[in-house]
Amino acid sequence: MLHAVIMAGGSGTRFWPESRNLRPKQLLALAGKRTMLQATVDRLAEIAPAENILIATGARLIDAVRQQLPQLPAASILGEPCKRDTAPCIGLAALLVSRNDPDATMLVVPSDHVIRQTADFVQAARLGAQLVDQHPDRIITFGIRPTYPAESFGYIERAEPVAAELPVFRVARFKEKPPAAVAQEYLASGNFYWNSGMFVWKASTILQALCTHQPEMLGHLETIAAALQRPDFQSVFEREFAAIRGVSVDYAVMEHAQDVLVIEAPFDWDDLGSWQSLTRLLGVDTDGNTIAGKHLGVRTSGCIVRNDGQHLIATLGLTDTIIVQTPDATLVANKHDEESIRQLVKLLEERGWKDYL
Repeated sequence: MLHAVIMAGGSGTRFWPESRNLRPKQLLALAGKRTMLQATVDRLAEIAPAENILIATGARLIDAVRQQLPQLPAASILGEPCKRDTAPCIGLAALLVSRNDPDATMLVVPSDHVIRQTADFVQAARLGAQLVDQHPDRIITFGIRPTYPAESFGYIERAEPVAAELPVFRVARFKEKPPAAVAQEYLASGNFYWNSGMFVWKASTILQALCTHQPEMLGHLETIAAALQRPDFQSVFEREFAAIRGVSVDYAVMEHAQDVLVIEAPFDWDDLGSWQSLTRLLGVDTDGNTIAGKHLGVRTSGCIVRNDGQHLIATLGLTDTIIVQTPDATLVANKHDEESIRQLVKLLEERGWKDYL
């Protein structure tokens, strides 16, 4: 059985007004009846028992996560006192899972991805674990075959193939989010994948990598892990974690790793990054609108409308507009300017309108 680590600390500001400080994107049911976090845990049921699942989230979200996942032991939910990016999160998880299982194999996944083919996901995860068992120093990542020249994803360039039951390749290099022209080149070449941000590795491999490349960070994390059963754990956690310089696992580990393989994902995948993602998930009506809720439209096209299904949203003569209604706030935005939703959230913070954050 794998040890699954779910990274669930994001804020999801681009999904305002539905996403809030205490109810961010991963705690919302954006792609079905289950929330994104619940759906992630559901996918892991065949490969990771409840006691082998660790949720890394923000301290303010612990109670909400426990309410959504009552089947998990209380110790399975780790509340980080502040944001320090993915490397400290994964490093601390590696220390915790290796306490009782020094030979632990970890599957690391974000909490906000949509993957509907659970059987195919399980097959790929098990293959990743097998490839790591064959070479314990190896790192496995999962690549998504791109369908358009995305500028918002990192990319993985593949090298020679490796014999396996699914398409597997050695990794030539990782590339950061590219400009549009470069993304188009990646798409045309056929040798690049979107970087899904999902990994399989031995806990010991990640700890050794941090020891080599991020020794100061690892020192703070080891101090936290050593205090786990002590009465002063929370104060130690807050002090030591805050002292860490935040860095992503891509920079801390992946850029330096030698034996890295990429499994071409056999499942459909979507990284819900904005309200426009709903169009990919839900499709459109005859006027090109994506509707999730109760809506009546006249001369309305290319719009995204979402509400609770009780409140009617009526539109007249609108094109390419996002409308999201919640009990206390409603968003009306140009579909092509949704990045500016972050500016709205920042303005709310500046004005001290905490009830809407």
